[in-house]
Amino acid sequence: MAPTGYTDQELRLLQLLSQRYPTITAAHIEMINLHAILALPKGTDHYLSDIHGAYPQFDQILRHASGAVRRKIRQTFADELPDEAQVELAMLVYYPELKLRQMLAHVDDPESWMAQTIGRLARVARTAAQKYTRSKVRKRLPQSLAYILEELLTESETEHHQKTHYYERIVRSIVGLGEGETVITTLANLIQRLVVDRLYIMGDIYDRGPAAEKVMERLMAYPYVAILWGNHDVSWMGAASGCEALIANVIRLALRYVTIETLLDGYNINLRPLARFAEGTYRDDPCTLFQPKGGSSLEDFSRDTLARMHKAITMIQFKLEAQIMLRHPEYEMADRLVLDGIDLDAGTVTLYGATFPLRDTHWPTLHPDDRNALSAEEAAVMADLCYQFQHSPRLQEHMRFLYSYGRMFQVQDGNLLFHGCLPVDGSGDFRPFPLDGEILAGPALLGRYEQLAREAFFGHNSAAKQAGQDAMWYLWCGPQSPLFGRARMTTFERYLIADSDTHVEPKGPYYALRESPEFCRKVLIAFGADGEHGMIINGHTPVKVKKGERPILADGKLIIIDGGMSEAYQPVTGIAGYTLIGSSHGLLLASHEGFTPADDMINNSTDVTPRTEQITQFPQRRLIADTDIGQLLRGQLEDLLKLVDAYQHGILVENAREVRPVR
Repeated sequence: MAPTGYTDQELRLLQLLSQRYPTITAAHIEMINLHAILALPKGTDHYLSDIHGAYPQFDQILRHASGAVRRKIRQTFADELPDEAQVELAMLVYYPELKLRQMLAHVDDPESWMAQTIGRLARVARTAAQKYTRSKVRKRLPQSLAYILEELLTESETEHHQKTHYYERIVRSIVGLGEGETVITTLANLIQRLVVDRLYIMGDIYDRGPAAEKVMERLMAYPYVAILWGNHDVSWMGAASGCEALIANVIRLALRYVTIETLLDGYNINLRPLARFAEGTYRDDPCTLFQPKGGSSLEDFSRDTLARMHKAITMIQFKLEAQIMLRHPEYEMADRLVLDGIDLDAGTVTLYGATFPLRDTHWPTLHPDDRNALSAEEAAVMADLCYQFQHSPRLQEHMRFLYSYGRMFQVQDGNLLFHGCLPVDGSGDFRPFPLDGEILAGPALLGRYEQLAREAFFGHNSAAKQAGQDAMWYLWCGPQSPLFGRARMTTFERYLIADSDTHVEPKGPYYALRESPEFCRKVLIAFGADGEHGMIINGHTPVKVKKGERPILADGKLIIIDGGMSEAYQPVTGIAGYTLIGSSHGLLLASHEGFTPADDMINNSTDVTPRTEQITQFPQRRLIADTDIGQLLRGQLEDLLKLVDAYQHGILVENAREVRPVR
C-alpha cells in the first residue's frame, strides 16, 4: 500500500525518477537547469515540403537554411563587413570545400586569410549558438575538435581584452600546424547545424526526382527532424511493407520519369526480370504511349525497353488496384474498376456511362474471363519484386526512419501540420469514413490511418498487415484520402483516353474551404491546436505563381509551402519552391528561384539567398517557455517538485542503494 497522498503509480514513477536524481541537491540542480532553459529564446524551425527526390536543390536549401545563415552573418557583422564580404563568407559556410579551394588559389597570404576566416566563422557560430545551452552546443560539435571549438565558441566580448593572446594563440596554432582548412570546414558545417534547431518535412520526399535515397541519408544525419507523411512517401512505405499494388506504382512512376536510379543504385532492386517479361510480352509493340518522359537510355535499358517495362507494370498495377477495390466495397470505388469496361474488339472503354476510343488496344495479358487477374508470368514478376522490396537493407532502413520520425499530422507550438487535406463535406464538417471496421472522422481518422500504416510494416498478423497495406493504397489514391483529396486519380485516362476532359481530377471540398478563416479555426481547435493564433501548414498542392496564386490563405490562417522544388513542377509553378522559417521573432516565407549548381555559384559569386517575406511577427520574442517543449519542461519541474517533497517527508530515502518507500 502506498504512503498517504501518493497513488501506487505515482510512487513507482517517483522511484524511477529517484534513480536519476538520488538526492534533493541533484533534483534542485536539475530544476535550476530547467528554469534556465525555459528563459532561452525558442530555436529556429525550418519547414520544407514536396522534395520529390530533388537532392541537389534540397541539399542547397539546407546549407543556406532558407537564408537563415545569411541573416546570422548580417546579425554578427552588421556594418562591420561590406555586403560583398558577407556574401563570400556565406558561400564559405554553404560549400566550405569548394569555396576554400577557390579562395586559397587567389589569396596572397593563405595563413593570414585562414586565421582571419576562422575568427569570423567562430563569431558567426557564437551568434548561432546563443539560443542553446552549452550542453546542446557540445552535442553538435564533432568529437575530434570539440575542445578547440568549444574554447573558440565560449569567448565573450567582455573578457576578450583579457584573453586575447590566448585565443590568438589557438588560431595561430591551428593554422601553423596545418589544420586551418579542417577547422574552417568544420566551423562552416557547425554553423549549418546551429542556425536551425528543428527541421520539419511536410511530406513527399519520394518520386519525380532521381535521388530520394540521398535525401533520406541527409535527413537521417540531421540533429532533429520530424516528417509529415505525404502520399508519395506512403506509397513507398506501403511498397516496402509488401503491398504489391504500391510496388507496381513506385516502379511505374520511376519508369515514367526515368528515375530508376533510386531503385537500381539506391536500393539495389533488380528490374531485369520485369524487363525480360516486358520484352517477351510486348516484343513487337512500340509502346508509344509509354515512352519515358526524358532521357535516352539508362543502366543498359534502351528507351524501347523502358517503354515496354512501363507498359507491363502499368497493366499489372491496374489489375492489383482492382483487386483491392473488390476486397473493400466500403471504399465505394467500383466506378474505378476500369478494366471491366474495356472492349478490345471495338477498341473502346466505357467509364461513367460514356464510351471512349482507346489509344492502345494491345493488352495480351488481359484475360477475357477475369480482367483483374494477373497472368502466371505477371504474378511471378510481382513475387520477385515483392521479395526484393521487403529484403533491400537500405530501403528497409530508410522506411524504418520514415516510420520512426514520421506521422500523419502534428500539432506543434499551436500550429497544425499535415501534408495534404482533410476529408470534409461542403459545410466543412469532417466526413465519416469506414476504416477497418470503424466509422471515423477528423483527427481520429488520421490517427487510425497512422496505426494501420505501422501495422502494415511492423505487424506479424497477416490479416492485419493486409488491412494496413490496403489502407495505405487508399491513402495514395482514394477519393476520401487526407493525402490525396480528389474525386479520382485518372492514371488510366491519362494514359489511354485522348479526351482531356476525362483527365480532370476534381478536388475535394477542403481546397475551397481552406480559404475561409472560420473553417481553419474550426480545424485547428478540433486537432487541439491554437484556433486564435495558430496556423495550418500544408504541402501537396503546388502553388502556381505563374497564374497568380499565393501560398498564404484564409487571412494568414493557412500556408502552403509546395512551390515546386522538383524541376518536374517548375514549368507549372514558375518558382523553385517555398520554405518557411519560424524563429523566436516570427515566421518568414522564403521563395526560391531556379537551382544554381554549387560550382556555378562559387565561380560566379552568385548569392543564392532566397527572397523572404515576413508573414507573422510576434508581439514579443518567444521563449522556450512559450513552446511545446516548454510545456514538457514544466511537467518535468512538477515531477521534480514531487520528488523533493517525497524526500523531505521521508517517503523516499536519499542516496539509497535501492530506493524504496518508507513503510
